[in-house]
Amino acid sequence: MTSSTPVSDPGDHAVHLRLVQPWAGDLATARERLGGAAAEWLGNAVDTPAGSAARRFESDLVLPMREQARHMVLRKAAVVELGRPKSAPPGFVVDVSWRSASLAPLFPVFVGSLQVTDRELVLDGYYAPPGGEIGVILDRALLNIAARGTARWFLNRVAGAIEADSGERDASRPARPD
Repeated sequence: MTSSTPVSDPGDHAVHLRLVQPWAGDLATARERLGGAAAEWLGNAVDTPAGSAARRFESDLVLPMREQARHMVLRKAAVVELGRPKSAPPGFVVDVSWRSASLAPLFPVFVGSLQVTDRELVLDGYYAPPGGEIGVILDRALLNIAARGTARWFLNRVAGAIEADSGERDASRPARPD
């Protein structure tokens, strides 16, 4: 289930994004894999500012071009930040954000959270389309497809990383339904 709606104050130039994906797995394993110092599944760890609870990773965000041709993708170098897991019954929540590693004004910035329960993964937050108010208008018309596609890819990547087995599942495939 996906929703992508503008926030009520258009001066914010931000768009709400919420994506829910069924998932069934072990919460302890998921917490360990999302909270651990190493997150090879996300990319190379980079220096994090002193005192920050978040960890930074250089990653390639992926936008699959078509459902029928998953091998056709657009990649964008990004900096992804993951917070530490915090209890939020019936599971836990992790702060997450990403931004372009280069040409930042031309690509959306996302800030939100990832909620993990034993039944689903929920990515919820806001992204700022490039171009201010004009960018929000273009996003409503067309560009939100890219934002949702990238968020869907990210959730699949998380699901693959936190599964109790090898964690090597192909992130381009949808997560298994519960």
